[in-house]
Amino acid sequence: MKKEQKDMSRRDFLRRLGLGAGSAMAMMAMEPLNVLAQRRDGNENDNKNGNDNRMTYRVQHGSGEQISLLGFGMMRLPNNQDEVNQLVDYAIEHGVNYYDTAPVYMGGQSEVLMGNALSRHPRNKYFVATKMSNQNQRSWSFDDSKAMYERSMERLKVDYIDYYLLHAIGGGMDSLKGRFLDNGLLDFLLKEREAGRIKHLGFSYHGDVRDFDWLLDRQEEYHWDFCQIQMNFLDWRHASMRGGRRSDADAEYLYDKCRKSGVQCVIMEPLRGGAFGRMAQELSDQLKAIHPDDSAARWAFRWVGSYPNVLTILSGMNRMDHLEENIKTFSPIDPCTEAENQLLAKIADQMSGFPTVPCTTCEYCMPCPYGVNIPANFAYYNEAVNSHVLPLPDKSAADYAERKQQFAEGFKKALADEKTWAHKCQDCEECLSKCPQQIRIPNQLARIVETLRK
Repeated sequence: MKKEQKDMSRRDFLRRLGLGAGSAMAMMAMEPLNVLAQRRDGNENDNKNGNDNRMTYRVQHGSGEQISLLGFGMMRLPNNQDEVNQLVDYAIEHGVNYYDTAPVYMGGQSEVLMGNALSRHPRNKYFVATKMSNQNQRSWSFDDSKAMYERSMERLKVDYIDYYLLHAIGGGMDSLKGRFLDNGLLDFLLKEREAGRIKHLGFSYHGDVRDFDWLLDRQEEYHWDFCQIQMNFLDWRHASMRGGRRSDADAEYLYDKCRKSGVQCVIMEPLRGGAFGRMAQELSDQLKAIHPDDSAARWAFRWVGSYPNVLTILSGMNRMDHLEENIKTFSPIDPCTEAENQLLAKIADQMSGFPTVPCTTCEYCMPCPYGVNIPANFAYYNEAVNSHVLPLPDKSAADYAERKQQFAEGFKKALADEKTWAHKCQDCEECLSKCPQQIRIPNQLARIVETLRK
Protein backbone atom coordinates (compact mmCIF):
# COMPACT_ATOMS: atom_id res chain seq x y z
CA MET A 1 0.00 0.00 0.00
CA LYS A 2 1.31 3.48 -0.86
CA LYS A 3 2.60 5.72 1.90
CA GLU A 4 0.01 8.43 1.33
CA GLN A 5 -2.73 5.83 1.76
CA LYS A 6 -1.22 4.61 5.02
CA ASP A 7 -1.15 8.19 6.28
CA MET A 8 -4.84 8.78 5.64
CA SER A 9 -7.01 9.37 8.66
CA ARG A 10 -9.23 6.43 9.46
CA ARG A 11 -12.43 8.29 8.61
CA ASP A 12 -11.00 9.70 5.37
CA PHE A 13 -9.83 6.27 4.26
CA LEU A 14 -13.23 4.74 4.87
CA ARG A 15 -15.03 7.59 3.15
CA ARG A 16 -12.95 6.85 0.08
CA LEU A 17 -14.47 3.39 0.09
CA GLY A 18 -17.76 4.91 -1.01
CA LEU A 19 -17.38 2.77 -4.11
CA GLY A 20 -19.12 4.83 -6.73
CA ALA A 21 -18.82 4.40 -10.50
CA GLY A 22 -15.05 4.09 -10.29
CA SER A 23 -15.16 1.63 -7.40
CA ALA A 24 -13.46 -1.24 -9.18
CA MET A 25 -10.37 0.76 -10.08
CA ALA A 26 -10.26 2.41 -6.65
CA MET A 27 -10.34 -0.91 -4.82
CA MET A 28 -7.76 -2.46 -7.09
CA ALA A 29 -5.44 0.44 -6.40
CA MET A 30 -5.80 0.03 -2.65
CA GLU A 31 -5.69 -3.76 -2.63
CA PRO A 32 -3.82 -5.24 -5.58
CA LEU A 33 -4.34 -8.89 -4.69
CA ASN A 34 -7.50 -9.48 -6.72
CA VAL A 35 -9.98 -8.37 -4.10
CA LEU A 36 -12.83 -7.88 -6.52
CA ALA A 37 -14.94 -10.44 -8.29
CA GLN A 38 -12.60 -13.00 -9.73
CA ARG A 39 -14.17 -15.15 -12.39
CA ARG A 40 -12.64 -18.56 -12.68
CA ASP A 41 -14.88 -19.58 -15.58
CA GLY A 42 -11.88 -20.83 -17.50
CA ASN A 43 -10.65 -23.12 -14.72
CA GLU A 44 -11.33 -26.63 -15.91
CA ASN A 45 -11.57 -27.95 -12.35
CA ASP A 46 -14.40 -25.50 -11.62
CA ASN A 47 -16.18 -26.29 -14.85
CA LYS A 48 -15.75 -30.03 -15.20
CA ASN A 49 -19.41 -30.42 -14.21
CA GLY A 50 -20.49 -27.80 -16.72
CA ASN A 51 -20.94 -25.14 -14.03
CA ASP A 52 -20.21 -21.53 -14.95
CA ASN A 53 -18.58 -20.53 -11.67
CA ARG A 54 -18.71 -16.76 -11.22
CA MET A 55 -18.16 -16.73 -7.45
CA THR A 56 -16.20 -13.79 -6.07
CA TYR A 57 -12.84 -14.72 -4.53
CA ARG A 58 -10.40 -12.94 -2.26
CA VAL A 59 -6.73 -13.79 -1.99
CA GLN A 60 -5.34 -14.82 1.39
CA HIS A 61 -2.29 -12.63 1.67
CA GLY A 62 0.12 -15.10 3.20
CA SER A 63 -0.59 -18.13 1.03
CA GLY A 64 -2.16 -16.74 -2.13
CA GLU A 65 -5.13 -19.07 -1.65
CA GLN A 66 -8.31 -17.96 -3.37
CA ILE A 67 -11.09 -17.94 -0.79
CA SER A 68 -14.73 -17.62 -1.76
CA LEU A 69 -16.14 -14.34 -0.48
CA LEU A 70 -19.22 -16.30 0.60
CA GLY A 71 -18.29 -18.60 3.45
CA PHE A 72 -20.52 -21.41 4.70
CA GLY A 73 -21.25 -20.96 8.42
CA MET A 74 -22.24 -24.29 9.95
CA MET A 75 -23.37 -23.37 13.44
CA ARG A 76 -26.87 -24.63 12.67
CA LEU A 77 -27.37 -27.48 10.22
CA PRO A 78 -30.14 -29.96 9.47
CA ASN A 79 -29.49 -32.93 11.74
CA ASN A 80 -29.61 -35.15 8.69
CA GLN A 81 -26.48 -36.18 6.83
CA ASP A 82 -28.15 -36.49 3.43
CA GLU A 83 -29.51 -32.93 3.63
CA VAL A 84 -26.12 -31.58 4.69
CA ASN A 85 -24.46 -33.48 1.84
CA GLN A 86 -26.83 -31.89 -0.67
CA LEU A 87 -26.10 -28.39 0.67
CA VAL A 88 -22.34 -28.94 0.61
CA ASP A 89 -22.40 -30.50 -2.85
CA TYR A 90 -24.31 -27.53 -4.27
CA ALA A 91 -22.05 -25.05 -2.51
CA ILE A 92 -18.85 -26.66 -3.78
CA GLU A 93 -20.27 -26.95 -7.28
CA HIS A 94 -20.90 -23.20 -7.27
CA GLY A 95 -17.52 -22.18 -5.92
CA VAL A 96 -18.01 -21.91 -2.15
CA ASN A 97 -14.82 -23.26 -0.57
CA TYR A 98 -14.69 -21.88 3.02
CA TYR A 99 -16.54 -23.94 5.66
CA ASP A 100 -16.71 -22.77 9.28
CA THR A 101 -17.65 -24.80 12.34
CA ALA A 102 -16.68 -25.26 16.00
CA PRO A 103 -16.73 -28.06 18.60
CA VAL A 104 -19.56 -26.33 20.48
CA TYR A 105 -21.87 -26.08 17.47
CA MET A 106 -24.73 -28.56 17.80
CA GLY A 107 -22.88 -30.20 20.67
CA GLY A 108 -20.12 -31.34 18.31
CA GLN A 109 -22.49 -32.72 15.70
CA SER A 110 -21.75 -29.86 13.31
CA GLU A 111 -18.12 -30.97 12.98
CA VAL A 112 -19.26 -34.55 12.36
CA LEU A 113 -21.82 -33.59 9.70
CA MET A 114 -19.41 -31.18 8.03
CA GLY A 115 -16.56 -33.70 8.06
CA ASN A 116 -18.69 -36.43 6.54
CA ALA A 117 -20.00 -34.11 3.80
CA LEU A 118 -16.70 -32.50 2.85
CA SER A 119 -14.59 -35.67 2.93
CA ARG A 120 -16.54 -36.91 -0.09
CA HIS A 121 -14.81 -34.20 -2.16
CA PRO A 122 -11.15 -33.68 -3.13
CA ARG A 123 -9.26 -32.01 -0.27
CA ASN A 124 -8.14 -29.11 -2.49
CA LYS A 125 -11.77 -28.11 -3.13
CA TYR A 126 -12.44 -26.79 0.36
CA PHE A 127 -10.90 -24.98 3.33
CA VAL A 128 -11.86 -26.11 6.83
CA ALA A 129 -12.21 -23.61 9.67
CA THR A 130 -12.82 -24.67 13.25
CA LYS A 131 -12.05 -23.35 16.70
CA MET A 132 -10.57 -23.90 20.13
CA SER A 133 -13.89 -23.60 21.98
CA ASN A 134 -12.65 -24.16 25.51
CA GLN A 135 -14.46 -21.13 26.96
CA ASN A 136 -17.16 -23.18 28.69
CA GLN A 137 -15.02 -26.14 29.71
CA ARG A 138 -14.74 -26.88 33.42
CA SER A 139 -11.01 -27.07 32.99
CA TRP A 140 -8.70 -24.89 30.93
CA SER A 141 -5.92 -27.40 31.27
CA PHE A 142 -3.56 -27.95 28.37
CA ASP A 143 -4.46 -31.64 28.10
CA ASP A 144 -8.22 -31.01 27.89
CA SER A 145 -7.79 -28.30 25.28
CA LYS A 146 -5.33 -30.36 23.23
CA ALA A 147 -7.86 -33.20 23.27
CA MET A 148 -10.48 -30.83 21.85
CA TYR A 149 -8.11 -29.85 19.04
CA GLU A 150 -7.35 -33.47 18.18
CA ARG A 151 -11.03 -34.43 18.36
CA SER A 152 -11.85 -31.72 15.81
CA MET A 153 -9.42 -33.26 13.34
CA GLU A 154 -10.99 -36.68 13.84
CA ARG A 155 -14.53 -35.39 13.40
CA LEU A 156 -13.59 -33.35 10.35
CA LYS A 157 -11.64 -36.27 8.85
CA VAL A 158 -8.58 -34.14 8.09
CA ASP A 159 -4.91 -34.30 8.98
CA TYR A 160 -4.53 -30.51 8.94
CA ILE A 161 -6.86 -27.58 9.58
CA ASP A 162 -6.80 -24.69 7.13
CA TYR A 163 -8.11 -21.94 9.42
CA TYR A 164 -7.97 -22.43 13.19
CA LEU A 165 -9.31 -19.89 15.68
CA LEU A 166 -9.04 -19.09 19.34
CA HIS A 167 -12.78 -18.98 19.93
CA ALA A 168 -14.69 -16.09 21.54
CA ILE A 169 -11.86 -13.81 22.62
CA GLY A 170 -13.18 -10.97 24.74
CA GLY A 171 -13.98 -12.40 28.15
CA GLY A 172 -11.30 -10.30 29.84
CA MET A 173 -7.59 -10.80 30.39
CA ASP A 174 -8.07 -13.41 33.13
CA SER A 175 -9.99 -15.56 30.67
CA LEU A 176 -7.49 -14.93 27.86
CA LYS A 177 -4.54 -15.88 30.05
CA GLY A 178 -6.26 -18.89 31.59
CA ARG A 179 -7.53 -20.33 28.31
CA PHE A 180 -4.50 -19.79 26.09
CA LEU A 181 -1.42 -18.27 27.70
CA ASP A 182 -0.73 -19.60 31.19
CA ASN A 183 -1.43 -23.21 30.16
CA GLY A 184 0.92 -23.05 27.16
CA LEU A 185 -1.86 -23.71 24.66
CA LEU A 186 -1.12 -20.77 22.37
CA ASP A 187 2.54 -21.80 22.22
CA PHE A 188 1.40 -25.28 21.20
CA LEU A 189 -0.89 -23.94 18.46
CA LEU A 190 1.89 -21.74 17.11
CA LYS A 191 4.09 -24.84 16.85
CA GLU A 192 1.25 -26.71 15.13
CA ARG A 193 1.11 -23.93 12.55
CA GLU A 194 4.87 -24.12 12.11
CA ALA A 195 4.55 -27.89 11.57
CA GLY A 196 1.81 -27.39 8.96
CA ARG A 197 -1.03 -29.06 10.86
CA ILE A 198 -2.59 -25.61 11.13
CA LYS A 199 -2.27 -23.57 7.95
CA HIS A 200 -3.62 -20.26 9.26
CA LEU A 201 -4.09 -19.18 12.88
CA GLY A 202 -6.47 -16.48 14.05
CA PHE A 203 -9.10 -15.64 16.64
CA SER A 204 -12.75 -14.63 16.85
CA TYR A 205 -13.67 -11.56 18.86
CA HIS A 206 -16.90 -11.22 20.84
CA GLY A 207 -16.54 -8.90 23.79
CA ASP A 208 -13.96 -6.90 25.73
CA VAL A 209 -12.07 -4.78 23.21
CA ARG A 210 -8.99 -4.76 25.44
CA ASP A 211 -8.41 -8.44 24.60
CA PHE A 212 -8.77 -7.68 20.90
CA ASP A 213 -6.27 -4.83 21.11
CA TRP A 214 -3.83 -6.85 23.21
CA LEU A 215 -3.63 -9.65 20.65
CA LEU A 216 -3.34 -7.41 17.58
CA ASP A 217 -0.79 -5.19 19.27
CA ARG A 218 1.43 -8.30 19.45
CA GLN A 219 1.14 -9.06 15.74
CA GLU A 220 4.93 -9.14 15.36
CA GLU A 221 5.06 -11.91 17.96
CA TYR A 222 2.04 -14.00 16.97
CA HIS A 223 1.65 -13.22 13.24
CA TRP A 224 -2.12 -13.66 13.16
CA ASP A 225 -3.28 -14.75 9.72
CA PHE A 226 -6.88 -13.57 10.14
CA CYS A 227 -9.40 -12.31 12.67
CA GLN A 228 -13.14 -13.05 12.81
CA ILE A 229 -15.30 -10.05 13.76
CA GLN A 230 -18.97 -9.10 13.71
CA MET A 231 -19.55 -6.52 10.99
CA ASN A 232 -22.64 -5.18 9.25
CA PHE A 233 -23.98 -1.77 8.26
CA LEU A 234 -25.73 -1.30 11.62
CA ASP A 235 -22.80 -2.41 13.80
CA TRP A 236 -20.43 -0.21 11.79
CA ARG A 237 -21.23 2.77 13.99
CA HIS A 238 -23.86 1.51 16.43
CA ALA A 239 -22.53 -1.79 17.81
CA SER A 240 -21.06 0.16 20.71
CA MET A 241 -24.39 -0.14 22.52
CA ARG A 242 -24.14 -3.52 24.21
CA GLY A 243 -26.51 -4.22 27.04
CA GLY A 244 -26.97 -0.51 27.65
CA ARG A 245 -23.23 0.14 28.01
CA ARG A 246 -21.26 2.26 25.54
CA SER A 247 -17.90 1.01 24.29
CA ASP A 248 -15.57 1.99 21.44
CA ALA A 249 -15.66 -1.46 19.86
CA ASP A 250 -17.91 -0.76 16.89
CA ALA A 251 -17.26 -2.62 13.67
CA GLU A 252 -15.53 0.37 12.10
CA TYR A 253 -12.90 0.29 14.85
CA LEU A 254 -12.45 -3.50 14.66
CA TYR A 255 -12.15 -3.57 10.87
CA ASP A 256 -9.73 -0.68 10.71
CA LYS A 257 -7.45 -2.01 13.45
CA CYS A 258 -7.24 -5.33 11.61
CA ARG A 259 -6.45 -3.52 8.36
CA LYS A 260 -3.73 -1.43 9.98
CA SER A 261 -2.27 -4.58 11.56
CA GLY A 262 -2.17 -6.38 8.21
CA VAL A 263 -4.72 -8.95 9.36
CA GLN A 264 -7.57 -9.91 7.04
CA CYS A 265 -11.11 -10.15 8.38
CA VAL A 266 -13.51 -13.05 8.39
CA ILE A 267 -17.00 -11.63 8.94
CA MET A 268 -19.71 -13.12 11.12
CA GLU A 269 -23.27 -11.83 11.62
CA PRO A 270 -23.41 -9.86 8.33
CA LEU A 271 -27.22 -9.92 8.67
CA ARG A 272 -27.22 -9.02 12.39
CA GLY A 273 -28.89 -12.29 13.36
CA GLY A 274 -31.64 -11.77 10.77
CA ALA A 275 -32.49 -8.30 12.10
CA PHE A 276 -32.33 -6.73 8.63
CA GLY A 277 -35.04 -9.04 7.37
CA ARG A 278 -37.29 -7.74 10.15
CA MET A 279 -36.59 -4.01 9.75
CA ALA A 280 -39.49 -1.56 9.83
CA GLN A 281 -41.53 -1.36 6.65
CA GLU A 282 -40.72 2.28 5.96
CA LEU A 283 -37.01 1.43 6.05
CA SER A 284 -37.23 -1.57 3.75
CA ASP A 285 -39.36 0.55 1.39
CA GLN A 286 -36.38 2.89 0.96
CA LEU A 287 -34.30 -0.05 -0.25
CA LYS A 288 -37.08 -1.36 -2.50
CA ALA A 289 -37.33 2.05 -4.14
CA ILE A 290 -33.81 1.56 -5.52
CA HIS A 291 -33.70 -2.19 -6.13
CA PRO A 292 -37.28 -3.54 -6.00
CA ASP A 293 -36.24 -7.17 -6.34
CA ASP A 294 -33.38 -7.18 -3.83
CA SER A 295 -33.81 -8.58 -0.34
CA ALA A 296 -32.42 -6.86 2.74
CA ALA A 297 -29.96 -9.76 2.98
CA ARG A 298 -28.58 -8.99 -0.47
CA TRP A 299 -28.11 -5.34 0.51
CA ALA A 300 -26.29 -6.37 3.70
CA PHE A 301 -23.98 -8.81 1.89
CA ARG A 302 -23.15 -6.25 -0.80
CA TRP A 303 -22.27 -3.69 1.87
CA VAL A 304 -19.87 -6.01 3.72
CA GLY A 305 -18.43 -7.32 0.46
CA SER A 306 -17.48 -3.78 -0.55
CA TYR A 307 -14.64 -3.70 1.98
CA PRO A 308 -11.34 -4.98 0.55
CA ASN A 309 -9.81 -6.31 3.78
CA VAL A 310 -12.67 -8.81 4.12
CA LEU A 311 -11.46 -12.31 3.26
CA THR A 312 -14.79 -14.12 3.52
CA ILE A 313 -18.31 -13.48 4.83
CA LEU A 314 -19.96 -16.24 6.82
CA SER A 315 -23.61 -17.04 6.31
CA GLY A 316 -25.51 -19.78 8.08
CA MET A 317 -27.33 -21.61 5.29
CA ASN A 318 -29.37 -24.59 6.46
CA ARG A 319 -31.89 -24.35 3.62
CA MET A 320 -31.28 -24.81 -0.08
CA ASP A 321 -33.24 -21.69 -1.07
CA HIS A 322 -31.05 -19.53 1.19
CA LEU A 323 -27.91 -21.10 -0.25
CA GLU A 324 -29.07 -20.55 -3.82
CA GLU A 325 -30.00 -16.92 -3.18
CA ASN A 326 -26.69 -16.16 -1.44
CA ILE A 327 -24.65 -17.75 -4.21
CA LYS A 328 -26.43 -15.53 -6.73
CA THR A 329 -25.53 -12.47 -4.63
CA PHE A 330 -21.84 -13.37 -4.61
CA SER A 331 -21.54 -14.55 -8.22
CA PRO A 332 -20.12 -11.98 -8.61
CA ILE A 333 -20.60 -9.47 -5.80
CA ASP A 334 -21.85 -6.03 -6.81
CA PRO A 335 -20.19 -3.51 -4.44
CA CYS A 336 -22.40 -0.76 -3.03
CA THR A 337 -22.18 2.67 -4.61
CA GLU A 338 -21.44 5.77 -2.55
CA ALA A 339 -25.11 6.75 -2.63
CA GLU A 340 -26.14 3.27 -1.46
CA ASN A 341 -23.63 3.40 1.38
CA GLN A 342 -25.07 6.74 2.48
CA LEU A 343 -28.60 5.33 2.41
CA LEU A 344 -27.60 2.32 4.52
CA ALA A 345 -25.86 4.60 7.03
CA LYS A 346 -29.07 6.66 7.29
CA ILE A 347 -31.14 3.52 7.82
CA ALA A 348 -28.71 2.33 10.49
CA ASP A 349 -29.15 5.64 12.32
CA GLN A 350 -32.92 5.24 12.17
CA MET A 351 -32.80 1.62 13.34
CA SER A 352 -30.67 2.48 16.35
CA GLY A 353 -32.99 5.20 17.60
CA PHE A 354 -34.97 3.20 20.22
CA PRO A 355 -32.66 0.59 21.78
CA THR A 356 -33.15 -2.97 20.70
CA VAL A 357 -31.40 -5.84 22.42
CA PRO A 358 -28.21 -6.69 20.45
CA CYS A 359 -29.04 -10.40 20.47
CA THR A 360 -27.99 -12.42 17.42
CA THR A 361 -29.91 -15.57 18.51
CA CYS A 362 -26.67 -17.57 18.68
CA GLU A 363 -28.18 -19.48 21.65
CA TYR A 364 -24.89 -19.65 23.55
CA CYS A 365 -26.90 -18.55 26.62
CA MET A 366 -29.14 -21.62 26.45
CA PRO A 367 -30.40 -23.66 28.14
CA CYS A 368 -31.63 -21.43 30.95
CA PRO A 369 -31.85 -23.38 34.23
CA TYR A 370 -35.30 -21.83 34.83
CA GLY A 371 -36.63 -22.54 31.34
CA VAL A 372 -36.62 -19.00 29.94
CA ASN A 373 -36.32 -18.95 26.13
CA ILE A 374 -33.94 -16.00 26.18
CA PRO A 375 -33.44 -15.56 22.38
CA ALA A 376 -37.18 -15.85 21.68
CA ASN A 377 -38.03 -13.19 24.26
CA PHE A 378 -35.47 -10.82 22.78
CA ALA A 379 -36.51 -11.60 19.20
CA TYR A 380 -40.12 -10.62 19.88
CA TYR A 381 -39.11 -7.51 21.80
CA ASN A 382 -36.89 -6.39 18.89
CA GLU A 383 -39.67 -7.11 16.41
CA ALA A 384 -42.01 -4.90 18.43
CA VAL A 385 -39.44 -2.08 18.34
CA ASN A 386 -38.86 -2.41 14.60
CA SER A 387 -42.60 -2.43 13.87
CA HIS A 388 -43.08 0.63 16.14
CA VAL A 389 -45.35 -1.10 18.63
CA LEU A 390 -42.66 -0.02 21.11
CA PRO A 391 -41.92 2.31 22.72
CA LEU A 392 -45.39 2.59 24.23
CA PRO A 393 -46.66 6.18 24.15
CA ASP A 394 -47.82 8.10 27.17
CA LYS A 395 -50.91 6.62 28.79
CA SER A 396 -52.87 9.67 27.73
CA ALA A 397 -52.15 8.98 24.04
CA ALA A 398 -55.10 7.90 21.91
CA ASP A 399 -53.37 4.71 20.74
CA TYR A 400 -51.85 3.70 24.10
CA ALA A 401 -54.34 0.94 24.92
CA GLU A 402 -54.27 -0.44 21.39
CA ARG A 403 -50.48 -0.70 21.26
CA LYS A 404 -50.27 -2.10 24.78
CA GLN A 405 -52.73 -4.85 23.83
CA GLN A 406 -50.93 -5.46 20.52
CA PHE A 407 -47.61 -5.96 22.35
CA ALA A 408 -49.11 -8.31 24.94
CA GLU A 409 -51.04 -10.41 22.44
CA GLY A 410 -48.09 -10.62 20.06
CA PHE A 411 -45.84 -11.72 22.92
CA LYS A 412 -48.20 -14.53 23.93
CA LYS A 413 -48.43 -15.66 20.32
CA ALA A 414 -44.65 -15.64 19.81
CA LEU A 415 -44.01 -17.56 23.06
CA ALA A 416 -46.97 -19.88 23.46
CA ASP A 417 -45.52 -21.63 26.51
CA GLU A 418 -45.75 -19.36 29.56
CA LYS A 419 -42.91 -21.31 31.21
CA THR A 420 -40.49 -19.72 28.70
CA TRP A 421 -41.51 -16.11 29.42
CA ALA A 422 -39.13 -13.45 30.67
CA HIS A 423 -40.79 -13.21 34.08
CA LYS A 424 -39.48 -16.70 34.93
CA CYS A 425 -35.93 -15.28 35.09
CA GLN A 426 -34.48 -15.65 38.59
CA ASP A 427 -31.46 -13.41 37.96
CA CYS A 428 -29.05 -16.29 38.56
CA GLU A 429 -26.63 -14.73 36.03
CA GLU A 430 -25.54 -18.12 34.67
CA CYS A 431 -26.12 -16.76 31.16
CA LEU A 432 -23.90 -13.68 31.51
CA SER A 433 -20.52 -15.30 30.94
CA LYS A 434 -21.85 -17.21 27.92
CA CYS A 435 -23.14 -14.22 25.91
CA PRO A 436 -20.72 -13.15 23.12
CA GLN A 437 -22.46 -9.75 22.92
CA GLN A 438 -21.99 -9.06 26.65
CA ILE A 439 -25.72 -8.44 27.01
CA ARG A 440 -26.86 -7.94 30.60
CA ILE A 441 -29.50 -10.58 30.00
CA PRO A 442 -31.43 -10.42 33.32
CA ASN A 443 -31.70 -6.63 33.04
CA GLN A 444 -32.97 -6.83 29.47
CA LEU A 445 -35.50 -9.51 30.40
CA ALA A 446 -36.68 -7.23 33.20
CA ARG A 447 -37.38 -4.54 30.58
CA ILE A 448 -39.71 -6.94 28.80
CA VAL A 449 -41.49 -7.83 32.05
CA GLU A 450 -41.88 -4.13 32.87
CA THR A 451 -43.36 -3.44 29.43
CA LEU A 452 -45.84 -6.29 29.81
CA ARG A 453 -46.92 -4.98 33.22
CA LYS A 454 -47.61 -1.58 31.72
